[in-house]
Amino acid sequence: MEVNNPRYQHQGIHVISTIFTIDKGVTKVLLVKRKNEPYKDMWALVGGALYNDEDIISGLNREIKEKIGLNNIPLELFDVFSRVDRSPVMRMIAIGYIGIVDKERLNILKDTLKTSDADWYPLDKIPSLAYDHNEILDKAIIVLKKRICETDFLRSLYPKGFTMPEIQKVYESILGRSFDRRNFRKKILSLGLIEETNMYERFDGNKPAKVYCFKDIEKIKNVF
Repeated sequence: MEVNNPRYQHQGIHVISTIFTIDKGVTKVLLVKRKNEPYKDMWALVGGALYNDEDIISGLNREIKEKIGLNNIPLELFDVFSRVDRSPVMRMIAIGYIGIVDKERLNILKDTLKTSDADWYPLDKIPSLAYDHNEILDKAIIVLKKRICETDFLRSLYPKGFTMPEIQKVYESILGRSFDRRNFRKKILSLGLIEETNMYERFDGNKPAKVYCFKDIEKIKNVF
């Protein structure tokens, strides 16, 4: 590598998070409104540029803290976006992270030094986003569907457990399809992905249902 070669200069790294939630059976993603240029007053995914004296995770956590005031959001790397013209400022490579959370347990800042608003948007009502964030979000949605079918990705959404009707509604919302109640229950239980907790809880005003939790299984195959 020739350090002084101009083709190596003026490059940077963006760390971008796609943070999903399920709100009354609707899948939503967290967006923030930019306060500064470029793309002033446009909505964007949560993230920003990495400093040259921090590692990727530190930078990601800092950006999330600065933009929405939160710590310890469970996120996983899902892709890298390297289109040369994705930023009007300079060549910026974006590293995408994905996670799903319970928005009712979060207190999100609406106004920060770099953002003027923050809100949860349904996936069918996403506005035109800054940079290539629509492209990043589209890829994240594909990955989200894949991961809930192959891993215990939904664990962070239900750290204290869930009822069968509740988890079925989540799968239906994210995958965009309906399941027969009996077939869904039979399929989930047959995978050995979840286990009973000996607790009961009401869901949507119905009679108390068994509460389940995810087992410590990192990867499974073909939930649906």
